[in-house]
Amino acid sequence: MHKRSPAEQLDQAISAVLSTSQPLPEANAQPAIAALVSLVPLLRAMPRPEFRATLKSELHRRIAMKEAAVPAPAKAAPFRRANFPNIAPYFLVDDAPQFIDFLIAAFDGTERIRVPRPDGSIMHAEVAIGNSVIELGDANEQYPQRPMTTHLYVPDADATFGRALHAGASSIYAPTDDHPSGDRWGALTDPFGNTWYIATVKGWVPGPEGVLSVQPYLHLRDAHNMIPFVEAGLGAEVTGMHKSPDGLVQHATIEIAGATFEIDEASAESNPNPSYLHVYVPDTDALYARAIAAGAKGVKPPDTAPYGERSATITDPFGNTWFLATYLGAEQQ
Repeated sequence: MHKRSPAEQLDQAISAVLSTSQPLPEANAQPAIAALVSLVPLLRAMPRPEFRATLKSELHRRIAMKEAAVPAPAKAAPFRRANFPNIAPYFLVDDAPQFIDFLIAAFDGTERIRVPRPDGSIMHAEVAIGNSVIELGDANEQYPQRPMTTHLYVPDADATFGRALHAGASSIYAPTDDHPSGDRWGALTDPFGNTWYIATVKGWVPGPEGVLSVQPYLHLRDAHNMIPFVEAGLGAEVTGMHKSPDGLVQHATIEIAGATFEIDEASAESNPNPSYLHVYVPDTDALYARAIAAGAKGVKPPDTAPYGERSATITDPFGNTWFLATYLGAEQQ
């Protein structure tokens, strides 16, 4: 009589249990076989391959049906125009065409928009610098020229500084590594009386979104009082602040709707400089009401402009003019 191998004995036991409901055969061949055969009843409860495949298909079908039944969250509509990430300083100057030429020559700017008036003056223009935008137009009686201060982040402060001097700017001080910010930083004035801080990031690493190339810079009397106003009136958040031992704001960065501007306490070297600022916000009407409640003066209540934006104008308690805007989409133009 042929003596079955251990493998054959085990196969026979498993086949018997899976194919019938008969009890386990006597495992008297070898102790090791007996131990393995004791596990065989567990196999009887396991689903067959066809069942497992059917179950998997059914589960996938039900999941797909549930996903189709639940609508995807609505994607937030953009409230700012494309390629306009910053709070834009809005320069109103005498001879805006010449100012455009300066921005292009000094800061490697790119003209994006120019809207002329019949007399040849400029109603509105935009110049891109780095990843940001500067706006400008010819000054008028309602909006006279104001010397403003702007902070530029550039790849090479020394090269930009030299190019600006060649374009007609005057040096306040050349780029240095000794600036309190830690950045390589210089300062100059342009032929129109505006001040520019030219800086290159040094000693710190910006976040994955990078740093905005253009940031308005406000020198204010009692600068600490600006913070509660912009928090209450413009929904702002202070993202960084340094104070002197006696409590003066030496520098603060403030964010509104994802874009930033900077402030500090005015001094003999940096006089208060009321500015024009253009900021995109999610809801112009709501922010206009908040700003008025917080102490701003209404200049122009919200309305829908023909270029597809909901816009309004306020003046803050420090004399700065804010052009608020919410982009309504290309279909509104």
